Amino acid sequence: MAVLALPAALLLGLGLYWFQPWKLWQDATVHESLPAAAPSAAAPSPTGSPAAGAAQGTAPATPQTLAQGALISHEHATTGTAKLIRLPDGSHTLRLENLDTSNGPDLRVWLTDAPVKEGTVGWRVFDDGKYVSLGKLKGNKGDQNYAIPADVNPSDYGSISIWCDRFDVSFGAAALTTA
Repeated sequence: MAVLALPAALLLGLGLYWFQPWKLWQDATVHESLPAAAPSAAAPSPTGSPAAGAAQGTAPATPQTLAQGALISHEHATTGTAKLIRLPDGSHTLRLENLDTSNGPDLRVWLTDAPVKEGTVGWRVFDDGKYVSLGKLKGNKGDQNYAIPADVNPSDYGSISIWCDRFDVSFGAAALTTA
């Protein structure tokens, strides 16, 4: 009997580490303000595209919402709003507002070119095409910001996903439509 107990305990420990079921009952709430960037009088658009910047290649004096969308549920119930914002210094950030989803192991925020599909058909499409990981999900509830790297052209991407990297599945996603 003792010979079976050790492998069973080892398997149970590995299963608990892999699935991390306790996270389903743990919430992490984040309340970040929109980043304040110093305005630049003639900051050119880092992407050069009109969709990414204001007319004439100059940055707006205040943050500008370029695109946004409502989060839909995939693997887990997910609500909130995703906004692609251009800051006064010409940089871009993805802002999640009123996010409410389940916690989970290895959750990431992805900017993707995949279409957002309702139901189980949309759970696994986000790693099929082009995507950029903006980092680990800071919290499963609240308002949070994710800087978009300067070498990324936001107009190349039309959606975001709260992506579970461990299980290759979307917890929730939003199509980004022009504001």
